[in-house]
Amino acid sequence: MQEIANASRTKSPKTLTLKRAFDAPEFLGWLGVSRSVEEYRKSEKIYSQGDPATTVMYVQRGAVKLSVVNEVGKEAVLAILGPGDFFGEGSIAGQSVRMGTATAITSTTLLVIEKKEMIRVIHAEPAFSDRFVSYMLSRNIRIEEDLIDQLFNSTEKRLARTLLLLARYGKEPSPKKTIPKISQEVLAEMIGTTRSRVSFFMNKFRKLGFIHYNGGLQVHDSLLSVVLHD
Repeated sequence: MQEIANASRTKSPKTLTLKRAFDAPEFLGWLGVSRSVEEYRKSEKIYSQGDPATTVMYVQRGAVKLSVVNEVGKEAVLAILGPGDFFGEGSIAGQSVRMGTATAITSTTLLVIEKKEMIRVIHAEPAFSDRFVSYMLSRNIRIEEDLIDQLFNSTEKRLARTLLLLARYGKEPSPKKTIPKISQEVLAEMIGTTRSRVSFFMNKFRKLGFIHYNGGLQVHDSLLSVVLHD
């Protein structure tokens, strides 16, 4: 996806040129969008399932877990989001309450935009609207791929793909090889298996040199061989 370039202060946001990376905070600053920056500690809830849906959030730093809980208390992890990701956008699509829970899984910095302000800028600024829609379409494709992965791929492939996505392979020119510390229980919930199966394959990946632990979990591009192997 093409993104917004730096420009001199004399230029209108609508005349900004394009470059490789979409810097949403910078672009929102150009547009004069009212927003706040909020900090969350590791394991701190950002919002809970059933809370009023009044804001859209953008991850500047850290990582966020999105999850839902059913009527008997079983939790399912929907996604792990990182820098550059929006969430809470259901608030601008008619959702009055949060459909799930968002939790910081590391120290996290969020840009928080009120629903009315987000709707205003989407309607008033086509350049931002185009990029936001592009982001949402990309995420819908990701959700479809997740479903296909869940239905047709082995546990080993699902785990390998999840680790690569957490390291941002395929999303950024320079993937983050060290990913936030995520428990094996959370990984198991994400791919629909047991912790013991995750532990088995994580040990296998480590022995093969696909991952290693050094102040965090480091993912190497050689792990792609697991996903591509038939």
